[in-house]
Amino acid sequence: MTLAFVVPGLDEAASEKAIAILQNRLSQEQEAALVLKHAHWNVTGPNFIAVHEMLDPEVESVLAQADETAERIATLGGTPDGRADAITRNRTWKTFDLEGRQSTEEYLKALIEYYDSFIADDRKAIAELDDLDLVSSNIMQDHVAQLEKFQWFMRSHLA
Repeated sequence: MTLAFVVPGLDEAASEKAIAILQNRLSQEQEAALVLKHAHWNVTGPNFIAVHEMLDPEVESVLAQADETAERIATLGGTPDGRADAITRNRTWKTFDLEGRQSTEEYLKALIEYYDSFIADDRKAIAELDDLDLVSSNIMQDHVAQLEKFQWFMRSHLA
């Protein structure tokens, strides 16, 4: 990877490793926004409107996270890849397989499972970034706090 520059206090090797970790997280953040929108369009049944309307702010939150991650990659001298094929090329997580019109309960269960992996992968990234770049680690920590809160909303809806 060719860096445009290196930020003060980081060497090229640490920057490249941090960028690779962040690119993986960017790809899942972008996919998560698509997954959430898919659920938004296809939930049915009891509590439809509550779940339908609950999902849109989370789409916006995850898209804002993706933007922040992409901007951090650029700040580190890298080139964020936001193309659709980057999502599949960078995938290290299980795909979201629920499709079609399904009950709110089925979508929430599937989203909770997706978030289990999403949050665990972000936490792994945090641990790796702690040794490379604390600023990037702190950004991911803020993302995890938001994801965990939304997952709590989904879990509470099913309780």
